[in-house]
Amino acid sequence: MILTIDIGNSNIVLGGVEDTDVRFEARLRTDATKTSDEYAVDLKMLLDIYAVDPKAIEGIIIASVVPQVLNSLQTAVKKLTGKTSLVVGPGLKTGLNILLESPGQMGADLVAGDVAALLEHEPPLIVVDMGTATTLSVLDKNGAHIGGCICPGVKISLDALTDKTALLPGLQLDKPRRAIGRNTSDAMRSGIMLGAAAMIDGLVARMEAELGYKTTVIMTGGIAKFVAPLCKTPVIYDRDLILKGLTALYRENRRS
Repeated sequence: MILTIDIGNSNIVLGGVEDTDVRFEARLRTDATKTSDEYAVDLKMLLDIYAVDPKAIEGIIIASVVPQVLNSLQTAVKKLTGKTSLVVGPGLKTGLNILLESPGQMGADLVAGDVAALLEHEPPLIVVDMGTATTLSVLDKNGAHIGGCICPGVKISLDALTDKTALLPGLQLDKPRRAIGRNTSDAMRSGIMLGAAAMIDGLVARMEAELGYKTTVIMTGGIAKFVAPLCKTPVIYDRDLILKGLTALYRENRRS
């Protein structure tokens, strides 16, 4: 089994993959104050829940956008499995042509998402990852990553709205019943959810206008399954996109 770990700003997503079969997918809350021992306990409990023997893990690969958590997770995994993790970053073979001013600044999760998208779909592509931030990565006709954009995530927008406005309540991110809300909660839900969908529609349209051709849009991330159906742009929702990319990167680098 290959253990994939995606360390995001809000959550750590773990996946266990055997051949092409996803045995399990689980989440931990990202906490920079936790020690490696505490993360080792969390990991051990999760593996127990899914009946996975740490000795059955043949390798580990980690993508992280939270440097202060990466070291703790690497140490925790080493304590639990006895194996050293591969880390997505400089020195790891990706096969991805990154045409940015500073390629080293590209997030490890974006690299994994692009790799997985190119394995399953013909470019040009736009990969939308809806996590703490909402990111759009653009892959041109040749499959090169040429740039993209970073926007506030849905949860960040909701938290900002409720924290900074005394009279607006918190709410669940359910599907809006209509665009024109007839009470405060419905109006907020429309603004947050339909606003996110409209933002993606608008950004994709502008990006395609700059490219001069249409693209295939792939969407992933924790909130994406709720927003994808609200988009007017045709999108392909892939819950396991980052997990697939990390698995592919692990296998390619082990072969190398």
